[in-house]
Amino acid sequence: MKQTFQPQRRVLLALALAASSMLPVAQAQTWPAKPVKIIVNFPPGGAADQLARTIGVPLSEALGQPVIVENRGGANGNIGGEAVAKASADGYTLLMSSGGMVSVNPHLYPRMPFDPAKDIKPVAAVARVLVYLVTKPDLPAKNVQEFITYLKANPGKLSFGSPGNGSSPHLAAEMLKSQTNTFAVHVPYRGGGPALQDLLGGQFDFWMDPGVGLTHVRSGRLKLLAVGSPRRSPMFPDVPTLNEAGLRGFDADTYFGLYAPASTPTDVVTRVNREVNRILATPAVRERIMAIGGEPAPMSPSDFGSRASIDSIRFGALIKARNIKAD
Repeated sequence: MKQTFQPQRRVLLALALAASSMLPVAQAQTWPAKPVKIIVNFPPGGAADQLARTIGVPLSEALGQPVIVENRGGANGNIGGEAVAKASADGYTLLMSSGGMVSVNPHLYPRMPFDPAKDIKPVAAVARVLVYLVTKPDLPAKNVQEFITYLKANPGKLSFGSPGNGSSPHLAAEMLKSQTNTFAVHVPYRGGGPALQDLLGGQFDFWMDPGVGLTHVRSGRLKLLAVGSPRRSPMFPDVPTLNEAGLRGFDADTYFGLYAPASTPTDVVTRVNREVNRILATPAVRERIMAIGGEPAPMSPSDFGSRASIDSIRFGALIKARNIKAD
């Protein structure tokens, strides 16, 4: 009896193996068949959160399934990043993050809970996020030169906020301090939203705003002095860059976008990338991204990954030179 059924068992085993090898392809072809979750690795109100919600609705319409945005902040983005890195690689869990988690955190944390270079993959860049030198309205400085003079005259008396140690606004402020040979006290927060609220409340003096406070600049509740980007912002064409103000080569821009678990099927990544790039070209989304001080940044997954590698080199050098540590 054993010999009679052995060939039959071999056939069944071969069919099972063939079927299992086809699963990723089948998943990619039928994806999505249920809601897609975007985990934002920072609290509500920050740039990553606003960008996720900006593309979430049109992406849901394009995919024909709900797109759910969930915030999991903490550890400068590592908590949300780890959740996605360890999620099922089926295309139903994506990450919206600043490039800092990939290009900065490995320089900050001696031990990461996951390896951004191996455990997640770039899917679609969403925006190049500029940072803006913003102060509370009663700070006695009308321009960058007066601000720097005031900083030098009051070493250690001024404070600046950021979404956390090693965040792009923190690194931008460290660039500013390094190039001007000034000192101010850093006040880290658990996200851009909470930091903005305390700046509005006068709890610290200035910060390098990733765009979330620009509505308050327009209303007069905050004061904008300069842009920390190689070129001026189209939203504020009359506001100079820090490079124009004498801080040569100042560039603190960072790229925000979508990532996925490393083994996510290529067809799914290609589909999301195509849809996001199309969405970024629509007037409503472009205007929304520009309203928070950013610029749409459509590119391929490989170009998005290359951008993170370039940023890792330049930000890693700054972190080492300034001896910046994780929270």
